[in-house]
Amino acid sequence: MASKSFNHGIYADLIKQYIDYKRSLGFKMEDTDERLRRFDTLTIEHEETKTGISKELFDQWSKPFPEESECNRYIRISILRQFSAYLQLIGYDSYIPKLPKYSSTFTPHIYTKKEISSIFEACDKLFVKRRYMYSQICVMPTLVRLLYGTGLRVGEALKLKHKDVNLEQGFIILHECKNGCDRAVPLSNSLVEVFKDYLMYKQNQSVNIDSESVFFTAPDGSSCKVCTVYEIFRTILFKAGISYQGRGIGPRLHDLRHTFCVNTLVRMSEAGLDLYYSMPILMTFIGHQSVEATNKYVRLTSEMYPNLLMKVDEAYKYIFPDIDIDINNVEPENDDEP
Repeated sequence: MASKSFNHGIYADLIKQYIDYKRSLGFKMEDTDERLRRFDTLTIEHEETKTGISKELFDQWSKPFPEESECNRYIRISILRQFSAYLQLIGYDSYIPKLPKYSSTFTPHIYTKKEISSIFEACDKLFVKRRYMYSQICVMPTLVRLLYGTGLRVGEALKLKHKDVNLEQGFIILHECKNGCDRAVPLSNSLVEVFKDYLMYKQNQSVNIDSESVFFTAPDGSSCKVCTVYEIFRTILFKAGISYQGRGIGPRLHDLRHTFCVNTLVRMSEAGLDLYYSMPILMTFIGHQSVEATNKYVRLTSEMYPNLLMKVDEAYKYIFPDIDIDINNVEPENDDEP
């Protein structure tokens, strides 16, 4: 994917060069691309003429934006810091500050079995009063069950094509995931049956199911939008009797992924599996690059599963350093809740 066109600040070409370089290494740079374009605009507003980020310019960039969360501000500062380090690497005198202290206080919502049952029931009862071919509610019974049953990110699920779904052998293939890798994800027998029902529905609606067509679509065959799926899910929460507390608080659609991870580790522990071996398995399954990123799911639910946390801590007490946050493991809030 080529970089987007920037404005004409003095860093425009260098930003494009940096984005292309990082993408050539397999990094997903969409969020970085967007934020550096905003920095490019800032340099124009400040009439910058000398290449090399000054402390004054960096301090200006580091000021909080209106209604910006501390998490997003931290990520924004870190992105420019990495770009400034790149400038130093290629020979420019550029300021690299220390990252500000940041500790996330966010705790994901772990859905109970009763809540999941209510969510499934609400999904199955969705309907439109008239034949509306653009409606995306038809995908929700299958999509929500897929997210809960596999821990996929919603963006990964919505990129699936029919050629990526193998119901005979019971697995799906995900391409160019968040960490730039492809991976295969097995489906349970019950999920396979749900997928077959959804395919039958599409066939009855005469929707294109060719190999290159998108799997999750509206009845007219158009692709589903992430923002619309989020909106429908909030309706589902309301119908399921689960109170939505607002953006950045949840419960969120992305919390189905957290719930999957925690439930999986609980089942592994209850089955007597050594977490030293099971944590890397889960890490690979959900597409993480480090065991530490997977470990955070369990640590955030310590009040719910104290016995499990004791086992995890015992297995990894010499592995994980004490740190506040790792930028590579942070998902910007607006990725989950538009």
